[in-house]
Amino acid sequence: MSKVIAAEYLTLDGVMENPAWTAPYFNDELGEFQGELMASSDALLLGRVTYEAFAGAWPKMPDAPGADRMNSMPKYVASRTLQTTEWNAQIIEGDVAAAVARLKQEPGQNLLVYGSGQLVEYLRQHGLIDEYRLMIFPVVLGSGKRLFASAPTDFKLKSSHTTSTGVLVLTYQPANA
Repeated sequence: MSKVIAAEYLTLDGVMENPAWTAPYFNDELGEFQGELMASSDALLLGRVTYEAFAGAWPKMPDAPGADRMNSMPKYVASRTLQTTEWNAQIIEGDVAAAVARLKQEPGQNLLVYGSGQLVEYLRQHGLIDEYRLMIFPVVLGSGKRLFASAPTDFKLKSSHTTSTGVLVLTYQPANA
């Protein structure tokens, strides 16, 4: 059985939107962490906005660290508006929660969610996220889309690590897991 892992870049004030602010803090340590996360995953699970951004960028960066893995992995896209996909992706048709629950039952490694704030919130509300890997960057934006938008949820800390650039990498699982 696979796990759904949500990997999110956040500011100290919880903003996840347009993460260009990560660049000054990204280093080899964080790159290694991301590489391990990708290596332990069989597929990406993305919302439409993140999918479109990634599909527009990653195929054009074949020499970037992790590009081979990112470009070759299967992708599942939750969208009500997309009609077609490329970049080794397929649209999740119908009930997204039921489709993700079925994907979790398939043998293999994990389903990795990057960004995709609306999708993460939807999956959280349906109890489908098994682990949150939160990378908290030492910056405050003051406004922007936040990761957790509704109903309280309790978490258990599984691990923590601080990079030399001050990024706090936290791994949580839902407390009821």
